[in-house]
Amino acid sequence: MAWNEPGGNNKDPWGGGNRNNDGPPDLDELLRKMQQKLNGLFGGKPSPSDEGAPSGGASFPWSLVLIVLAVVYGLWGFYQVDASQSAVVLRLGKYHETVNSGLHWNPPLIDNVTKVNMTEVRTERTTGQMLTEDASIVDVVLQVQWHIDDAESFVLRVADPLKSLQEATDSAVRHIVGSQTLNGVISQNRTQVAAETQSRLQEYLDLYQTGIRVDVVNLTDAKAPREVQDAFDDVVRAREDEVRLQNEAQAYANQVIPVARGQAQRMLEEAEAYKARVAESARGEAARFEKLLTEYQRAPEVTRERMYLDTVQDVMSNTSKVMVDVEGGNNMMYLPLDKLAESSASSANQRPQVTPQVIDEISQRVINQLRTEANNNNRRAREVR
Repeated sequence: MAWNEPGGNNKDPWGGGNRNNDGPPDLDELLRKMQQKLNGLFGGKPSPSDEGAPSGGASFPWSLVLIVLAVVYGLWGFYQVDASQSAVVLRLGKYHETVNSGLHWNPPLIDNVTKVNMTEVRTERTTGQMLTEDASIVDVVLQVQWHIDDAESFVLRVADPLKSLQEATDSAVRHIVGSQTLNGVISQNRTQVAAETQSRLQEYLDLYQTGIRVDVVNLTDAKAPREVQDAFDDVVRAREDEVRLQNEAQAYANQVIPVARGQAQRMLEEAEAYKARVAESARGEAARFEKLLTEYQRAPEVTRERMYLDTVQDVMSNTSKVMVDVEGGNNMMYLPLDKLAESSASSANQRPQVTPQVIDEISQRVINQLRTEANNNNRRAREVR
């Protein structure tokens, strides 16, 4: 049964049981009751206007305003930190905490939240003329890639981290360039200059507590001043030619040296084989000589004649001449068969070809003729005596 139906005992949920049931509940009265309740909660005393029956004029809804302000204040304190960020919270001007990604709440006007991107890689560029170890001036262009490593130090430790980074970079690169020669900075030691600059720069930044981490340092350009650029270009070209020639020489050496080593190895092996062959031959000759010595001791005359015949046979086997030992004669005669063979070969088109068999036959005839003449001469000599 509804409160305003007959028999409902006039139970008005808005507390208006004594009011006339004809109209809607009075909003002013409702607010007044809520204000009384809030005053009771906060220890306030009800105003005289609240003690009596509904007054004739409506009071200002301060409680509602406070509620709205509290809600706005509470909502104002929420903030979102991205996954790539960290937030440094200051409470009444002092460091309170560092929060990571997520939804957070801090009392506004009391806490101050500063968000920094921890993953963004930033680039700082430095240029300038610097003095080298050999008292030369060089133009250097340097790039530093860095990111924030410590949010608290980056926000609170240094007043201007970027300016500190730039000044530390200038100091580090000037120190490193000052310990190198001009040629080293321009060409030979560029990588070393960049690495040493990065190491020294990081030491400076850690000492200053900037919260910056250097990722890489690139020496993008290093060259002599414009006034002497032509001379240095000539030096660079000469050095490039030197490197090119060295590479060509190295390539030629790589091509020739293995072949020479192979030939040397082959000659060594041939020498070893010759050594072994000569040694074996010497041993064989020694053994043969020992056997020959034994035979000579047994029969000296026979052995000596045999050695003579063997030696003459060995010598005459390599010549085309025929030696004839005429019995009773004082001189050795020979036939120039090689000349006869050459003359026969030159006239081979006109005469029959001279073969070894023909030469042997001719030689045999000449020997027989010489022996016949020698016998006749001997016989005539005996008849004369």
